[in-house]
Amino acid sequence: MSTEPRLNNCRLVLFPLPFQGHINPMLQLANILNTKGFKITIIHTHFNSPNQSNYPQFTFKSISDGSSESKNMNLNLDTPDSIINFMNKSCINPLRDCLVTLQEEKPVTCLISDALWHFSQSVADSLNLPRIVLRTSSMSCILVYSALLPHIKNCYLKTTIEEEDPIPDLSLITEKDMLKIFNDDRKEGELELIFSMIKTIKAASGIIWNTFKELEEPAFCAITQNLCIPSFPLGPFHKYFPASSSSLLEQDRSVMLWLDLQPVRSVVYVSFGSITQMGKAEFSNMARGLAKSKQRFLWVVRPGSVSGSEWLQSLPKGFIEEVGERGCIVKWAPQQEVLAHPAIGGFWTHNGWNSTLESICEGVPMICSPCSYDQPINARYVTDVWRVGVMLDNGKEEEIGRVMKSVIMEEEGSEIRQRSNYLQEKVNRSMEKGGSAYESLENLVDFIVSL
Repeated sequence: MSTEPRLNNCRLVLFPLPFQGHINPMLQLANILNTKGFKITIIHTHFNSPNQSNYPQFTFKSISDGSSESKNMNLNLDTPDSIINFMNKSCINPLRDCLVTLQEEKPVTCLISDALWHFSQSVADSLNLPRIVLRTSSMSCILVYSALLPHIKNCYLKTTIEEEDPIPDLSLITEKDMLKIFNDDRKEGELELIFSMIKTIKAASGIIWNTFKELEEPAFCAITQNLCIPSFPLGPFHKYFPASSSSLLEQDRSVMLWLDLQPVRSVVYVSFGSITQMGKAEFSNMARGLAKSKQRFLWVVRPGSVSGSEWLQSLPKGFIEEVGERGCIVKWAPQQEVLAHPAIGGFWTHNGWNSTLESICEGVPMICSPCSYDQPINARYVTDVWRVGVMLDNGKEEEIGRVMKSVIMEEEGSEIRQRSNYLQEKVNRSMEKGGSAYESLENLVDFIVSL
């Protein structure tokens, strides 16, 4: 990408949400825009602050987020949505003060903030500063959220659901999916967040998506019509540059050496992301399924992700001896590089959007175990629309073993792989000159300059 002289005096302020799945795409977007010629300033919270040494080309400004005060007030901030809702209130004045100071130093062209920072719209409006939203999930997710909210308002959500019955007017999403999307334990806080997000997206100057038009063309058409603001699907962001890390967790690069020793398309990569938690029984069941599958696997087990365990204490007795050298367990891995490795034949995933998109980009079939938030929506599109993955229905060890074997060794896996390769080719074409992502980036640059 070439630097444009007309952009030398354009300064953009980017404000990422302080979670791994949101920081990564925001910093990737910052790199993309910086390479086009924009000057970049990153405003970040003290909580989960990014590693500035990895980005010497950017200016970083930290703001108070109230996290230290929340401990003194004994607030129960134990879920991502409770933290985000709290910070949407505690960061109002710190963000405004920081933007005022920045504007006094040098004019700011616009603020680009995560869609879940809904408070930043009123702050930007008070300063007559254009705000562009970055949405780090799929377009389809926003459409489903918008369609689901009336059902939530009408108290449609039940407390115990086992059926795969579709939601009225939303044939893709089942009742079980809906319970995962709006978990009863956190439903009120999550609904508050989603209502506010959708409302303030519509008030923004534009919206940037980490997706590409060919993957979600029906959603793109609906979004363009419904939101009535310019949309720029210029993803996948991570494909613009060689793999680089903005990880909040230390990556174990020894896994690449282990993968080098494995046959082509023989390994199932297992990772449930940076915030997913699970109980001991679920973890133990996963382990027994991996053992029963007789397939090679690379399993990321994040420290603290299993309730009551520091790391691997809840593994079934004899598991390590049973799987031997066909299994590798690490605390964290360089996921983009892992998925691009020829030894990887499948990805058992929670279907966070970054993971889903990275798998699509490498043509890797998915085994889907969505947990919460947007993940059930992403998983349904993976299995039922794009048909590049298989849903784990009950997650019992027998099913795990059967599905892993089918993805790696059987005809079903071969057919999924063909469709995955087709989507991978679409990604590559979209980023070439004249492709949809390429054109969307050019349109975004022109749009920002016109503000």
